[in-house]
Amino acid sequence: MRLNFYTVEELESVVTRGASLLGMGIDGEGAREIARRARGTPRVAGRLMRRVRDFAHVAGASTVTRAFADDALTRLEVDKLGLDAMDRRYLTMIADIYKGGPVGVETLAAGLSEPRDTIEEVIEPFLIQLGLIARTARGRCLNDRGWGHLGLNPPANVQGGSQTGLFDSGDDESA
Repeated sequence: MRLNFYTVEELESVVTRGASLLGMGIDGEGAREIARRARGTPRVAGRLMRRVRDFAHVAGASTVTRAFADDALTRLEVDKLGLDAMDRRYLTMIADIYKGGPVGVETLAAGLSEPRDTIEEVIEPFLIQLGLIARTARGRCLNDRGWGHLGLNPPANVQGGSQTGLFDSGDDESA
């Protein structure tokens, strides 16, 4: 059996239905904004929707619009791709400390104070799907999209998400 992430359209339906059950006013664009940042997971969509509802309640907003959802999710530190603070800590650790990788999962787990299972089952699948990281035999590496999302330039010895090694000539004449 294979489990796939939900589409934005499917999650939009989940958010709209959940908002209706909670008596929360939400327009289509507001539901779509929450769905886009839900990591392809209905449970996350529901959690984000409830948190946005809390912001709406405090602000006295009768309907959640795209702009309102965007503001609330930004305050919750959920970025445009749906990455949260832990995802960014993971990416930043690979970029800053390990110069883009490769780095082993045990090392990352220790550095983030998270169990290995959490890294492999919660954090990495979505980052891999987005193409931000690569899971290689040598360890985890930050891909070009990962560097770009962090707003960083890869070090000179990093090409396409993998570092050049001690015995690499740097040119591709042998390929």
